[in-house]
Amino acid sequence: MSRAEKRRGARLSVVQALYEMEIGGRGVVEAMAEFEAFWIGKEVEEIELPEAEIAFFRDILGGVVREQRLVDRTVDDLLAKDWPLKRVEAVVRAILRAGAYELAFRKDVPARAVISEYVAVARAFYSGEEIGMVNAVLDRMARDFRADEFDAPAA
Repeated sequence: MSRAEKRRGARLSVVQALYEMEIGGRGVVEAMAEFEAFWIGKEVEEIELPEAEIAFFRDILGGVVREQRLVDRTVDDLLAKDWPLKRVEAVVRAILRAGAYELAFRKDVPARAVISEYVAVARAFYSGEEIGMVNAVLDRMARDFRADEFDAPAA
């Protein structure tokens, strides 16, 4: 399995863990331990989580929790004024939080790759407008956080 595939697995696991933490009231340490021991690379309750790059999984999950105030404020600022983050469905909220963290703090991953990866994660859960929303919000955020990656010289 390639590094890219393991990172995709890590992102999918992060989104699932963030969702489980929010719904179940679990803390980050408990969620990390549970996912590493029982979920990642296994099928549980008809949900299959692929192999994952564990260090990447830990960094994103821990980072979202550590930087949640900044992450939530950033995402909230990009959403429609009458539709704040707290009204967004829990899985979409988890996807946006993970993507926002990665765009803000993982400069080693190209912005376009981050957007593409979280759109792929959204496709694993949805087939409707949620995918477009994830794409639009992360694209706007990427252009704010990493404008230099989008300012291509004229050809």
